[in-house]
Amino acid sequence: MSTPRGPVWGDLVGQRPAIEALRRAAAGDGMTHAWLFVGPPGSGRSNAATAFAAGLQCEAGTGCGSCQACRTVRAGTHPDVTVVRTEKLSIGVDEVRSLVRRSALTPTTARWQVLLVEDADRLTDQACNALLKAIEEPNARTVWLLCAPTTEDLLPTIRSRCRLVALTTPTTAEVSEFLVRAYDVPPPLAAHSARASQGHIGRAKALATDEATRNRRQEIVKLPARLKNIGSAMNAASNILDVARDEAAAITAALDAKEKSDLDAAYGVEQRGRRPREYGPALTALEKGQKSRAKRRVLDVVDRSLMDLVSVYRDAITVAMGSTTELVNEEIRADVQAVARAVPPEGLLQMIDAVFVAREQMLEFNVQPQVALESMSVQLVLRSGSGR
Repeated sequence: MSTPRGPVWGDLVGQRPAIEALRRAAAGDGMTHAWLFVGPPGSGRSNAATAFAAGLQCEAGTGCGSCQACRTVRAGTHPDVTVVRTEKLSIGVDEVRSLVRRSALTPTTARWQVLLVEDADRLTDQACNALLKAIEEPNARTVWLLCAPTTEDLLPTIRSRCRLVALTTPTTAEVSEFLVRAYDVPPPLAAHSARASQGHIGRAKALATDEATRNRRQEIVKLPARLKNIGSAMNAASNILDVARDEAAAITAALDAKEKSDLDAAYGVEQRGRRPREYGPALTALEKGQKSRAKRRVLDVVDRSLMDLVSVYRDAITVAMGSTTELVNEEIRADVQAVARAVPPEGLLQMIDAVFVAREQMLEFNVQPQVALESMSVQLVLRSGSGR
């Protein structure tokens, strides 16, 4: 259930222009050594880059999805396709230098040596400079694939040397159809997950395949109807953070344990029953990296929760304006209607602004999530006319 079936281009949802351009390039029309995939969160930047990597290595040259090259690229095991993704706050220069060294190697089994950086917007300044040198002096059989939300997230000197692939947010119908086709999700659940994800492919898959994720989202979208006073505002802030920590822990706990086990095995701790001198610094570095990853994961989940909150207030505006279109949160229409009755449309817009201020405080100014969420929740209560 984790790997889609069929041609690799089927992994791209609602991206017909991009698919056509990438298919032609994989066949040799318009091919270049560096590509930049940009698009809003959930649009499928990583999927597009992975599909292109598979198309480049495909034994049939079409991205068939069934040959060994296509299968191994999609599974992440192809020897000539290196993928860099991070759960940390940044990608450092040492990791990029390792990539640059690999980029100089001749492919072992395929036509291309492909280096895919999923979070190029998290490159440090030093890492960007190291990457720029490699892109300026490309190897004949090396291809760089960089992914970022916008072109502005990379240095002008890097983006000017890349061919741009711009992706868009897919429609609810396109996401729903993809979940049914690729993961055998029942159509009603697929439709619900597509609406709730607001076009975010990864989020839609998680909602469709994991009941715990659906339950956590349900807790968040029910909060606006419960915001009645300052006390409920404080509870809401704590609930958002608790939900984020629970989800982040569910995602990272198994990975943390595996990394610790691998480290112990590498230093012979389990077999020898003692720790070599070099083990201490290595363990410290591992724990530091895991702590950074956990912090980033919590922020990512909080950010998703805030966008879920925004979806409720937007639904309330839709109801207040008398629209009959299907709501993002159709399953809690009664709660949405209650919010719409309590707050006029201009007040709802102010509440949306309060949510975006909290996002900016946490993601741009490094304000502690608890502080930002409490401030936001109080603003939501006050702007609703409650809590006085």
